[in-house]
Amino acid sequence: MKKFLLLFVLVVGFSSPLLAQPQGGICVPNPLYTDSVYGAWPDTVTNFPPATANVYYETVLNFKAPAAVTADLDPTGQFVGSPIQNYSVASVAGLPTEYAYTCNQTNCSFTGGIQGCATVYGTTATVNTYNVEIFIDVTVLVTLFPGIPPAPVEQSISFSGYKIIVYENGASLEESTNPVLSAFPNPTNGQVAVDGLKTLINASEISLTNIEGKVLAKRNVGENQEDFDLSNLKAGIYFVNVAHPNGIESIKIIKE
Repeated sequence: MKKFLLLFVLVVGFSSPLLAQPQGGICVPNPLYTDSVYGAWPDTVTNFPPATANVYYETVLNFKAPAAVTADLDPTGQFVGSPIQNYSVASVAGLPTEYAYTCNQTNCSFTGGIQGCATVYGTTATVNTYNVEIFIDVTVLVTLFPGIPPAPVEQSISFSGYKIIVYENGASLEESTNPVLSAFPNPTNGQVAVDGLKTLINASEISLTNIEGKVLAKRNVGENQEDFDLSNLKAGIYFVNVAHPNGIESIKIIKE
């Protein structure tokens, strides 16, 4: 049972007890994932967009748990078909102390099969990499003996994998460059080429985000170099993020 619940939690994602309403308002689940059986978007490979010190940050995590235990979540087959009554978050550790988080349902308690979302938001002055650990309570209804009503089985599990990197606001290019990735020209007035993608083994996805974490462009990694056109974007700081099996690498781009 413990093995099943661990597998379950790893695909759910996180929310939080309701706190102050974020600047952007309560999140709305993205209809793009409505037909999915379960998952978390972004996952821990793509991870959260980077943040900038002293700049308001807001990003949304969508998640969905199955209505019942599926075969790929429980390879033993022992609990396949058992209803997932609910899942909720006990606490989230590791965020900047100035950040808060909230979800789209009261007490962040969700029924299996129901899609939800959580908003992470705030402003911090502390430059750092914040590793986020999430503590989740899950309740599965398990039939222990034929003819007896299912019994709720609860498990509390913590897991890590998400992180938020906070960069210095106005840092020089030397301070903001990535030892693996390179971008040129940088600063740019329009096109920018990001090189070094193939040095990240099994890099899967590359995205362009603004300083608030909003995804402006996203595609699968195909070549060692990918180009982005920033000509229609306003001057400021942007990030190119490359997801790979060990996490995410980011490089700052300055649009003049």
